Amino acid sequence: MYQKTVWFLSFILISILFTGCGTTKDNKETTNQESSIKESKEDVISIINKVNTHWQKNNLNPGNAFWHVSAYHTGNMEAYKITKNKQFLDYSLAWAEKNQWMGAKSQDKSEWRYNYGENDKYVLFGDWQICFQTYIDLYNFTGKKDAYKMARAREVMEYQMSTSANDYWWWADGLYMVMPVMTKLYKATGNDKYLEKLEEYLTYADGIMYDDEAQLYYRDAKYVYPKHKSANGKKDFWARGDGWVFAGYAKIIQDMPDTAKHKQEYIKRFKAMAEALAASQQKEGYWTRSILDPAHAPGPETSGTAFFTYAFLWGINNNILDKEVYTPVINKSWNYLINTALQANGAVGYVQPIGEKAIPGQVVNVNSTADFGVGAFLLAASEMYRFLN
Repeated sequence: MYQKTVWFLSFILISILFTGCGTTKDNKETTNQESSIKESKEDVISIINKVNTHWQKNNLNPGNAFWHVSAYHTGNMEAYKITKNKQFLDYSLAWAEKNQWMGAKSQDKSEWRYNYGENDKYVLFGDWQICFQTYIDLYNFTGKKDAYKMARAREVMEYQMSTSANDYWWWADGLYMVMPVMTKLYKATGNDKYLEKLEEYLTYADGIMYDDEAQLYYRDAKYVYPKHKSANGKKDFWARGDGWVFAGYAKIIQDMPDTAKHKQEYIKRFKAMAEALAASQQKEGYWTRSILDPAHAPGPETSGTAFFTYAFLWGINNNILDKEVYTPVINKSWNYLINTALQANGAVGYVQPIGEKAIPGQVVNVNSTADFGVGAFLLAASEMYRFLN
């Protein structure tokens, strides 16, 4: 009886050891597999050139300085930083010259507005200010003796900062459009006022759009739960909207000195968003248009996914996000971007058209492309280049 008991316990112990070793090995192999990126730095350069050349050859007219064109140029600037392709630089220079290095062009400050508008009176509206990001980059890239390249940006933003209003950023998109303008101008001028006002405007935006529980931003106050719900009664966070915000945080944190008063608060918020977004990624690598309700508007969407990928990669590359935790996230989203969104001719598909929410039944397919989606793709690819050793 004693011998039988010893034999049985030994069998159980050996079984546990072998089973445990097998599980550990499987987990390790799975982690390694999830952490692998197949492309080399040269492959990523080739992808950037393919996508951007396709876009520029098919869009020879530089376009105006409104948000969607300007968002493309923010990606084009990152593509230029990586590739040093002069055609990319010249493309943005021609666009800036055409638009006279301005957004909305009114010279009468008494008529300047900041609610939604597409004419020249909406000088203080962020959709007409995002162009300043690229103008400041061009000022830095092409010699700092050309003060006119960012003169309008300074005029507009310094006038805005002189007012007592703090509700300029009332929609999520605006945080990407203008927050980086403030930090770029801070770097260029050394004027602390840009960081002080950024905090003031962001505090207002957080108060009307940020959900502490979900750690995500509603697109604007119209979409706050429970006043607004997804098709299935859930909180409705629009992927591109949170893409704008997550990428916007990445851009401002990198431009701030470590001594900036609120930098650690922004990093904390950035990390909270990363946690929430990683948990809501689809197994295919993309995020659905309504982040927490995939059935609301199912299927892939590229613009939000590309902005998320850019910000995750930037966070990893700069030791703000844990590499081991988040590399599997960007591996999946990168594979989505290059194997599903990217087409053989260099077009970027599955970009939700211009809008402000996830729309049930809206068709988003391989032929759905847009300038801002291409810009987001270029941002992600540029950070992927930096990620690879």
